[in-house]
Amino acid sequence: MLTASRLVLARKRRRMTLSSLSKESGVSVRSLTAFENGHKAPSPETIDALSEALKLPVDFLTAPDLDEISTDAVSFRALSKMSALDRDAARGAGRIVVEINDWIEERFGLPAPDVPTLPHLSPEEAAERVRALWGLGEAPIPNMIHLLESHGVRVFSLASDCSSVDAFSFRWERTRPFIVLNLQKSGERGRFDAAHELGHLVMHSEHRIPHGVEAEQEAQQFASAFLMPKAGLLAQKLYGADARRILSAKVKWQVAAVALAYRIHDLDLLSDWNYRTTVKLLSQMGYRSGEPGGIARESSQLLGKVFSTLRAESIPVSVMAKDINLTLEELNLHVFGLVPTVFEGGYRSSPPVRPDLRVVGP
Repeated sequence: MLTASRLVLARKRRRMTLSSLSKESGVSVRSLTAFENGHKAPSPETIDALSEALKLPVDFLTAPDLDEISTDAVSFRALSKMSALDRDAARGAGRIVVEINDWIEERFGLPAPDVPTLPHLSPEEAAERVRALWGLGEAPIPNMIHLLESHGVRVFSLASDCSSVDAFSFRWERTRPFIVLNLQKSGERGRFDAAHELGHLVMHSEHRIPHGVEAEQEAQQFASAFLMPKAGLLAQKLYGADARRILSAKVKWQVAAVALAYRIHDLDLLSDWNYRTTVKLLSQMGYRSGEPGGIARESSQLLGKVFSTLRAESIPVSVMAKDINLTLEELNLHVFGLVPTVFEGGYRSSPPVRPDLRVVGP
C-alpha cells in the first residue's frame, strides 16, 4: 500500500511538480493529488509506474511514514532567492540522509554529539569557545569533516542533482546534528562551508531560525574565525601581507586566498586600500572564481569505515540500500560516492556484531 508522505517526499526529492510527475508516470494530476492526501489508494500497477518515474524502489513508496524536515529547521542560504523545487529537493535529500544515518547508528557505535550551543556569544567568541572545548588551540585544522565526525556531527554529501543549493545543516529531533555538503566546490571552499554550517549549529539551530541575512553573516564570521584564529594569524605576522604572502599563508590554513585576505582585513591587519588592491590582483589570478592548484576535497572518514567494515563482514552494500529502500545509485549520491562499485562475496545471514566505530580525530 502506498504511503502518502513518502510519495510527497519522493516527488520533491526529484524536483517534480504534480504536473511533471503526471507526465512522467502517466498518472493524472487529480489521482496524484488524491494519493498524496491519502484520499485514494493506487493499484499495484500504478505504484510500479510511480516507482519507475521517481527512480526509487516500490519499497520506498510503501514503507512506513516519514516526517519531513521543517524548512525553518534548515540553514538554507539565500532562501528568498531559492526556488521551491530546489528547496524541497534539498530537504528531501536531507531526510534521506537521516534514514541512512539511522541504519548506520543501529549497527555501529558512533561518536556521541558534542556540539555546544552558544547563542549568546558573538561569532568570534563562539569560534574561540568551540576551539577551546575541542582542544584545538590556535593551530590549523587538518581536516574539517574528520573533526566534525569525531564530535558526533553526521556529515553527508549533497546529491549532485541538488547542486544549485549550497551546503546546509540541521539538528534532527533537536539532538542529532547533520551537515550536508555540496561537493561541486573547491576543497578550500568545502572546508569553509563545513565551518559555516558548524557556526549555524552552534549559534542558531536550537534558538533561532538558522537562515536570513543576519544569521548568514554570523555563520560566515564564525567560519572565518574558526578556520583562521586571530592568535594564529598574529603569530604568523601577516600584517600588511601582499598577494604573494597570502598565497603562501593560505597553504598552512587550507583556506581560499580571498577568504584569508578578508580575514586579515577584518582583523585590521590589512588597510582598506591594500585589501582592495590585493583582492583585485587575486581575482585577476583566478582566485575569485576558483582556487588554482588548490587542495583536494575532503571526504567522510566515518562512512569510509562503515563501508570497509561491511566489506570485511561480507555484507554487500546492496543489503544496506535495500534496508533503507533506496537504489545503490541514490545511496551513493549521499555518501560522497564511497559505495564500492565492485563487491565480491555473499550476504551473511547471521546478525552482525555491532562494531564500535570511532573517528579518531581530525
